[in-house]
Amino acid sequence: MLRKHLDYYLRYLDHDIPAGLVVFLVALPLCLGIAVASGAPPFSGVIAGIVGGLVVSIASGSQLSVSGPAAGLAVIVAAAVEKLGFDGMLLAVALSGLIQVAMGYLRAGVIGAYFPSSVIKGMLAAIGVILIMKQLPHAVGYDADAESDLSFLEGDSHTSFSFLTSALQSISPGATLVACASLGILILWETPTIKERKILSLVPGPLVAVIFGVFFNLIARSALPSLAIAPQHLVGLPAISGPLEFFREFHFPDLHLLANAQVYVTAATIALVGSLETLLSLEAADKLDPLKRTAPPDQELKAQGLGNFISGMVGGLPITAVIVRSSANINAGAHTKVSAVVHGLLLLLAVMFLSSILNMIPLACLAAVLLLTGYKLAKPKLTIEQYEKGFDQFAPFAITIAAILLTDLLEGMAIGMAVGIFFVLRGNYHSAFALTRDGSNYLLRLQKDVSFLNKAPLRDILDSIEPDSYVVIDGTRATFIDHDIMETLDDFFKAAGDDNIRVELKNMRGLAPVNGLVAAA
Repeated sequence: MLRKHLDYYLRYLDHDIPAGLVVFLVALPLCLGIAVASGAPPFSGVIAGIVGGLVVSIASGSQLSVSGPAAGLAVIVAAAVEKLGFDGMLLAVALSGLIQVAMGYLRAGVIGAYFPSSVIKGMLAAIGVILIMKQLPHAVGYDADAESDLSFLEGDSHTSFSFLTSALQSISPGATLVACASLGILILWETPTIKERKILSLVPGPLVAVIFGVFFNLIARSALPSLAIAPQHLVGLPAISGPLEFFREFHFPDLHLLANAQVYVTAATIALVGSLETLLSLEAADKLDPLKRTAPPDQELKAQGLGNFISGMVGGLPITAVIVRSSANINAGAHTKVSAVVHGLLLLLAVMFLSSILNMIPLACLAAVLLLTGYKLAKPKLTIEQYEKGFDQFAPFAITIAAILLTDLLEGMAIGMAVGIFFVLRGNYHSAFALTRDGSNYLLRLQKDVSFLNKAPLRDILDSIEPDSYVVIDGTRATFIDHDIMETLDDFFKAAGDDNIRVELKNMRGLAPVNGLVAAA
């Protein structure tokens, strides 16, 4: 069996190794950028990418999904760093991994199906808006708030808009030029002009943007000092030159914070949101898989949990499956999980031996990558699509966005879920049964499951039936009828004779009769 598996993975090395290189080039700027956006050291983002490639991909049941730090969790991580410190955030990440492992064993892989899609899309759109608001200062070379959280409301009661105003008064021309040019490169790289050219399409846009930023700054230092980017606006990885120095940079969580209740709240939030993002990315990767393989979601939760526990214990950010890296992996021709392992190995070698080169990357380049990521999450087209689907889809979407922007991610999601559940109940409330009339003949059809929530409208419908009528109550389409509904029908059945109303029960056999209400064919 082992030999068979080994042969399977060796068979596609000519596809998987080049794909792993492409994913590495996509992941490296994202790992660094997400760490900066989270108010965490850049090294922590790379650690998460390494663990995602070398641990999660091996433990996962997915052949093509790629895991690492995700922009969707930057909101939670930044808030955790603000409240608990970096050590406390690491502890929350490790605990979230244990929660995810437990979720996997409890077969909670179906959890994503219980969240309305409108609420999930609202959550991602809100994260996109916050990313844009928080990365604009980095894009113009003003990062005094690099350690703040990613909530819309600032700690001094000012919003991100007022913060932007002060940031724009301290613009760095060099950083602004690099950010704008990087955005132009990223947008150009997504046009058919580039995609149709095979060689250019294999080079990731973020890598081109990063290379441009590095060379621009090198030239500006000697030729145009006024446009040179200050050292504090460059990536700040520790100076590492070998395995021993790499391991010395590991940062461990503060176990004394186990007594802090906020650690457990943060861990649960990371586990829930991270699991949702993972399951959604996993489903998307399965749809993109040319071989149409399906990854087991419960195993994926266990793999992500193992990865998060290790990442938190050695100084890394939380990990999820990421659709950007997964789609890049698939488009690059990957066939098996070897490509994800190769990407993790390349990240390890890069930070271990090339940290001095990585420290030449301007933060403005990474800000541009995240600005485009934020736009894709919150693009206007998404709002238009939700609006066209109807008010019951648009309202939870819009309210989730507003709630997250005005509170935080956890409270905003809770509010969005409450609104989503309300619209689900309202839809069920109105569609549980239908009454049709033809003269003095009525047909009351129970459409599906009928719960106690439908008792009040059922009474109104029964009260509207006029005397001297003939009523058929049809339960053909009902799979469940609540006891309260049966009692309401029983009361109507008993009183029907007083108004000369004849009642026939159709296809309700098998439902427990209540008092005088007798199921009949």
